[in-house]
Amino acid sequence: MSIPFSCFTAYDVRGKIPDEFDEHIALRIALAFARFCDVHTMVVGRDMRLTSPIIAETIIAGLLVQGVDVIDIGLCGTEEVYHAVFSGAAAGVEGGIMITASHNPAEYNGMKIVQREARPVSSDSGLVEIARMAGDAGWVQSVMGHVAPRRGTCTQAADKKAYIDHLLATVDCRVMRPMKLVVNAGNGCAGPIVDQLAPHLPFEFIRLHHEPDGHFPNGVPNPLLPEKRETTARAVREHGADLGIAWDGDFDRCFLYDETGRFIEGYYIVGLLATAMLRQYPGATILHDPRLVWNTREMVVSAGGKPVLTRTGHAFIKENMRALDAVYGGEMSAHHYFRDFGYCDSGMLPWLLVCRLMSLSGAKLSTLCDERMAAYPVSGEINSKVRDPDAVIAEIERLYANGARDTTDGISIEYPDYRFNLRKSNTEPVLRLNVETRGDQVLLQRKTDELLQLIRS
Repeated sequence: MSIPFSCFTAYDVRGKIPDEFDEHIALRIALAFARFCDVHTMVVGRDMRLTSPIIAETIIAGLLVQGVDVIDIGLCGTEEVYHAVFSGAAAGVEGGIMITASHNPAEYNGMKIVQREARPVSSDSGLVEIARMAGDAGWVQSVMGHVAPRRGTCTQAADKKAYIDHLLATVDCRVMRPMKLVVNAGNGCAGPIVDQLAPHLPFEFIRLHHEPDGHFPNGVPNPLLPEKRETTARAVREHGADLGIAWDGDFDRCFLYDETGRFIEGYYIVGLLATAMLRQYPGATILHDPRLVWNTREMVVSAGGKPVLTRTGHAFIKENMRALDAVYGGEMSAHHYFRDFGYCDSGMLPWLLVCRLMSLSGAKLSTLCDERMAAYPVSGEINSKVRDPDAVIAEIERLYANGARDTTDGISIEYPDYRFNLRKSNTEPVLRLNVETRGDQVLLQRKTDELLQLIRS
């Protein structure tokens, strides 16, 4: 059996069950990872998808035969695997696998892989080689035919206390004031973590779709999609809540709504979190992705920090954060990375930090965001399926050749009063467009329409 290479993205593995990905393919990938990265002790976690338990069981059984010790943390979010790996480094933990397809539809599953200290394994750091090894039938047969002299041990470690303590220690919760929060776990894995944090916080929680359920009775959790936002927004308004919070299935992304139920684009949250981190670490380096930049740069510079542009994608941001010792990195897609969390992304730290910011300032989230949203209005990320993405990008680059050009990720074109970024998705067959202006909503609409017409024609 050959590996369907379509299940490998730039920085993880995702595929449709069973045509592109299943427990047998997952085991081959896990064995290749253990061999390529020389991993002898590994963390394995899984999300709530119906196929995740059998994939986890198959991987663990196969690793034990090969002499790899496994720490099984069971049902969890991706960041719990990250935490278990970077916090366990001193005790010999050398890598981790999270079984998840994040926000993909129910018929998908996949894997996120990290090595020592929760360093990501991406196409630039071993994922291609792992794919080749897993796809080599002869190599796989040789490995599976070998029984290690010592069978690995499996430790069940479902206790989340160390992870919860880390979150609470990273955000000083003593200053939190009582608030009412709507939390929408989307039947993903965030609900149990909210329940464990709740006794330590002065908040009233309104829980929506709280129980993990791989049947996705309320649809696949992906709050980035506009059609998925109204449930949380309506609950915020109905309950008079101070804040709304929603997560995707493995809760590595966190989405926020103000007290009016308005969805706040992740772009503006990046600026808020950057300034919050700069208060704690004056003059520090902040990383941001190239899709939308003006608001973040202005806020970081005003707060005395150093903004640095980096390629989109968790593997690339984490690598650059380590190289530059950045305290925070943010993507407009609601991925937020923290040096104090092993340079990894967390879906729990952002809302805790925003609640702390609201508590300290006494301001509503709308007050914290209104001025920034007016100063730099955005189109929101707009996806387009096209026959030849590279040809479309080349044509857009030709038509806007008189603008300042940057190719950090896709193509960014900048003019004095507007800029845009057009890039291929790393995980889906689409082009993604983002447009921003300097306070001009009319220009924003005109340029967005103009670009979409060119892209889709």
